[in-house]
Amino acid sequence: MPPILPGAEPFHRDGSTTGVLLCHGFTGSPQSLRPWAEYLAGRGLTVSLPLLPGHGTRWEDLEQTSWEDWYATVDRELRVLSERCERVFVCGLSMGGALALRLAARHGDVVSGVVVVNPAATFPRAEGYALPLGRFLLRSVKGITDDIAKEGRHELGYARVPTRAAYAMRNFCRVVRSDLPQVTQPLLLLRSRTDHVVPPSDSALVLGRVSSTDVTETVLERSFHVATLDHDAERIFADSYGFITRLAAPRPAVHEKGLQ
Repeated sequence: MPPILPGAEPFHRDGSTTGVLLCHGFTGSPQSLRPWAEYLAGRGLTVSLPLLPGHGTRWEDLEQTSWEDWYATVDRELRVLSERCERVFVCGLSMGGALALRLAARHGDVVSGVVVVNPAATFPRAEGYALPLGRFLLRSVKGITDDIAKEGRHELGYARVPTRAAYAMRNFCRVVRSDLPQVTQPLLLLRSRTDHVVPPSDSALVLGRVSSTDVTETVLERSFHVATLDHDAERIFADSYGFITRLAAPRPAVHEKGLQ
């Protein structure tokens, strides 16, 4: 197994009976969500931030994986958290947001709420049309990392995207779109005003198709795609923590009034 890039290691921290599963994005790594994970863990929550198969090593390793591999990893982590915790929340950035939404759609009451940042729900049309044949002609294309407005911040990810993996991502977006009506849990969606990777129409699509009734949309004015490492990161962390603690708060007992 190839070595994991320094900083791309998975993150796990045991805490309370409220668990949070964080899912990173396509060609990225846990590094992009580590400050978020540490923030939530620092407030006593149980946090899991896995490394998706094919990520965090070399782009050639991503070439050998499929969306089913990526989903199976977060599905397994959700099951582990649900065995340990009374409530579990799923969160994600970009493709990680799509993974979180599919977990919510497929696992119903196991998931107490969903937080997504710039969720991916579509694939660029022109590139998508070219991929079925192009993946056999061209092995990789330029990477999509580092869309960050804040000076001096860097996203640890691949400089190249394998076309086979891009084709898998295209297919996964189609699957997630069909899953969205099955999402009924409370949803917090945060999107950047300016995003050079995922268009704002993806967030609109998610909001328009989910069946959730408790929905909050927040626009991040100062960040690009990797908002969890950008100017609005602290707002994402604080808002998600507030969302989780609101929903995880014990409900007051209801006592029937006795007969006089």
